[in-house]
Amino acid sequence: ADQPMTNEDGSLWIVFNGEIYNFQDLRKDLESKGHLFRTNSDTEVIIHAYEEYGRDCLGYLRGMFAFALWDERQQTLFLARDRVGKKPLFYYMGQDRFLFASEMKAILADPQVPRAVAPVALDHFLALQYIPSPLTALQGIKKLPAAHWLELHHGEMNMGRYWQLHYTPKRHL
Repeated sequence: ADQPMTNEDGSLWIVFNGEIYNFQDLRKDLESKGHLFRTNSDTEVIIHAYEEYGRDCLGYLRGMFAFALWDERQQTLFLARDRVGKKPLFYYMGQDRFLFASEMKAILADPQVPRAVAPVALDHFLALQYIPSPLTALQGIKKLPAAHWLELHHGEMNMGRYWQLHYTPKRHL
């Protein structure tokens, strides 16, 4: 669908990368609750799910995704990433700016973003051959971990986990 996309009154705006596999079932549920749709896209389903459930909408989404949603009424930016981290989402919070993108190079397009190597990330890379979230190779640029959300409200950032894999080993008799 065309992006950024908004709801009917322009109070919510979204940019979205990914695919919501259960969007048709969610759409039917949301329509039964009175939500009106203008498109047949999974992007619009996220907007209406957020209108209906707020942050809890993430528990209803099945798929691979990273998105950012601006809530004009609450003056809040809401970012989220899918349960297993298939779609990347990077962010940078400076003194006077907050940047986010699906690739670090988009954040680095801003000349005010520092380009210093993160020593801890380098240690992880040399020891583990990967850099675990939220670290990236560069200081100040972070990766939103899988199954997490981030809210930015008047310069204050909050983050939380919305899903965790539960594993119960089989007992052998």
